[in-house]
Amino acid sequence: MPTPDFILTLRDMIGVHPLWLPGVKAVVADDAGRLLLVRRADNGRWTVPAGIVEPGEEPAATAVREVFEETGVHVSVTHLAGVGITAPVVYPNGDQAQYLDVVMACAFVAGQERVNDDENLEVGWFPADALPDLPPLHRRAIEWALDPERRAHFVGSPSVAEA
Repeated sequence: MPTPDFILTLRDMIGVHPLWLPGVKAVVADDAGRLLLVRRADNGRWTVPAGIVEPGEEPAATAVREVFEETGVHVSVTHLAGVGITAPVVYPNGDQAQYLDVVMACAFVAGQERVNDDENLEVGWFPADALPDLPPLHRRAIEWALDPERRAHFVGSPSVAEA
């Protein structure tokens, strides 16, 4: 899916200035423990499916929507795996953004994996112990989602005394 319309509208107003955006990474596992990855068209890197939360959309719904849009696979969200932020990003056109990074663990429900959009070149299932090279935040998302305690991870959680 191309850039969401609400972001294009904001960009018309603010130009390339930084946007703070909510994003979701979806770590999808099947019954065999394999993980669903996509190889991005813009940089050729393998990643977990991910996308921007639309206005009024729940992050879990974003995870389900993005996985289907990118891979043709239907999933259910099993739990929140963690929340962090990304480093600021500057896109080739000069647009600047930084993302609240919400990681959802998901389970395969149905569908045959395929490239289902123009954002990706390949889609595939990989054993958790044989993953291709992944960007650090995507590797972190997988580690969080595979935590056997299913706890939600938070980066730099301050104590009450620090807050």
